[in-house]
Amino acid sequence: MLHIFVDPAQMQGDLLYVRGTDVNHIKNVLRLKPGDEISVRTGQDEREYRYGIEEFTDSEVVCRLRFVKESDVELPVKIYLFQGLPKADKMELIVQKAVELGVAEIIPVQMHRSIVKLDGAKAAKKVQRWQTIAEAAAKQSRRAVIPLVREPMTMDQAIRYAAECTDTRLLPYELQETDGSTRELLEGIKAGSAVSVFIGPEGGFEPGEVERAKEAGILPISLGKRILRTETAALVVLSWLIYRFEI
Repeated sequence: MLHIFVDPAQMQGDLLYVRGTDVNHIKNVLRLKPGDEISVRTGQDEREYRYGIEEFTDSEVVCRLRFVKESDVELPVKIYLFQGLPKADKMELIVQKAVELGVAEIIPVQMHRSIVKLDGAKAAKKVQRWQTIAEAAAKQSRRAVIPLVREPMTMDQAIRYAAECTDTRLLPYELQETDGSTRELLEGIKAGSAVSVFIGPEGGFEPGEVERAKEAGILPISLGKRILRTETAALVVLSWLIYRFEI
């Protein structure tokens, strides 16, 4: 079943007026017909709206509401991913998979060992591209919300932002002991809380970044005895949290 996000202004009474790129996708790609059902979310709450297609116009698909249901597809913890900027197009993969796994917000971070440097118009263009990928991944995985991809931050800005918006702050670090403390930290996270996860770029964190993070209350954790690529590390932590709260 097709799953789309719409602006609440497109909902008028029990009618929905689908506009934009979704019109071509419904009419010409999926070739849906009047009577077919689509799943709709506004991205502002966890309700799923089921509509039946009524008719097509040149620029709209007119749908009628059939029923609304509450859903619980979102993780019971809000996860903020602070991702050290990686090389090439790895960020696109990270955004896509992190959204599929339930992240709430993605913050690209310019770290000491980040090879890629983004600023100005170049950064804005990249963020727009990543946000498009996040929306597509949210549709594919039938998320209730579209996670936000923020403008890149410095490490110090990211540390301050994490302190403002999250309760538990984690930093996977290859030098952290695999002594069971990571398991204890994860088991102590409560439903309804907000969690930040800091992931280093290729080459990992610079020691000074780790020290500043620890001074701000960010807790180093272990991802095991093997060294993971930057595009793998965040997905491991998100998978752990899925297991912790949903399995």
